[in-house]
Amino acid sequence: MSKENRVSAVRTSQNEPGREQRIFSFKVTQLIWLLLGILEALIALRIGLKLIGANPDSPIVALIYGFTYLFLFPFEGMTATPSAGVMVLELSSFFAMGIYALIAWAVERIVWLIFYRPRGAVVAVTETTTSENRTNP
Repeated sequence: MSKENRVSAVRTSQNEPGREQRIFSFKVTQLIWLLLGILEALIALRIGLKLIGANPDSPIVALIYGFTYLFLFPFEGMTATPSAGVMVLELSSFFAMGIYALIAWAVERIVWLIFYRPRGAVVAVTETTTSENRTNP
């Protein structure tokens, strides 16, 4: 008399075409917005420091002024800069913030158009394996 034991294993895997490319485009657009956010925050901080008349000889103030100047020099002299004593209102910095936001938006859209792939159908593969064990008593 022999006993038969059948063992079946079912394994299903799913493949989503273009998933890696979608993740890449998402990460790049996140990086673009992060860099814009940092730049906008530093320019806003510069506007605030100029508005309260912060001491430009202070190391941190000099660092912020020096770094943000790299991005603001194309806008220098664009508009009049109202001042009262040591307090200065840099109106050109507001324009720079708006223009840099538009540039970041355009770059983000270009990255999205080039690299993003829409979600396709999920491909599921099911594999069944059967093994037989026979035992004789």
